[in-house]
Amino acid sequence: MTHGGILVTGGAGYIGSHAVLQLRERGERVVVLDDLSRGFRRAVLDAPLVVGNVGDRGTVEALLREHAIETVMHFAAYTIVPESVAEPLKYYGNNTCATRALLEACTAAGVRHFVFSSTAAVYGIPADGIAAETTATAPINPYGTSKLMSEWMLAGLAAATSLRYAALRYFNVAGSDPHSRIGQTTPNATLLVKVACEAALGKRSHVSVFGTDYATPDGTGVRDYIHVEDLARAHVDALAYLRAGGASTTLNVGYGHGYSVREVLASVERVSGRSLDIREEPRRAGDPPALIARAQRIRTELGWAPRLDDLDTIVRTAWAWEQRLQRDPW
Repeated sequence: MTHGGILVTGGAGYIGSHAVLQLRERGERVVVLDDLSRGFRRAVLDAPLVVGNVGDRGTVEALLREHAIETVMHFAAYTIVPESVAEPLKYYGNNTCATRALLEACTAAGVRHFVFSSTAAVYGIPADGIAAETTATAPINPYGTSKLMSEWMLAGLAAATSLRYAALRYFNVAGSDPHSRIGQTTPNATLLVKVACEAALGKRSHVSVFGTDYATPDGTGVRDYIHVEDLARAHVDALAYLRAGGASTTLNVGYGHGYSVREVLASVERVSGRSLDIREEPRRAGDPPALIARAQRIRTELGWAPRLDDLDTIVRTAWAWEQRLQRDPW
């Protein structure tokens, strides 16, 4: 069966570029839309790239029609939590308002399927540190709220039209393409694995541990780290699910278990063979002691199964990418 094209917004970014690579390897007809404000042209590799903003409805609608787009995978967003607290309107404008314009264009062009990049930040701080899809949503920052508002728009649109969607709530993404073709290139990144790998290479002077007195096994925060390749494949599986007639759904994407900050840093030292300068700092406001996915539903509904569920494997691919960036800066 011949399927229509796929528009990947934010496809020059970290997660989006990994999804584009997997889609291209499966022979899908992909077009990337990215304003390159935080993405990289080189990350798109051989996929067609249109430089533009998802909030520009006229441009997007023309693009959808020109390429006979059947599915939109929407990654384009700002994702830095402290920045969202400092500049909330920037996040509501880019993440929520631009998504509304994108959905209007999708409706006008008759797009059938929508795969949305959401976040575990919609849960806020669950009481027991574990979040299921049925856990109450209570975001504690504008980033999480901006994504939750987009989920609400999707649900309302799907109820009123024939559009079907999968909203994927990510936990802590890490790692890079195992062949080091692409990876996380974000300047001043805040994700722990990348920060620690940069410190091991000498790009940063030290690594800060924010909070060492949590009620966790070693006192540091515990998170559900998922390899970016497994996360990207969840999008591909969601596409197959929607094409097969699956109903609109919201799913956690995580491994269902966590690693502490100290465990992650120990893995980076083990993989890199280098010692880190680790500095203990006070807790940051709003950081939960633990945040782990209850992630059985995605396995049941999509048939998704992790392939890279191993901390050292995650770190090894991230470390290889940082070494490549040192040789060949982007």
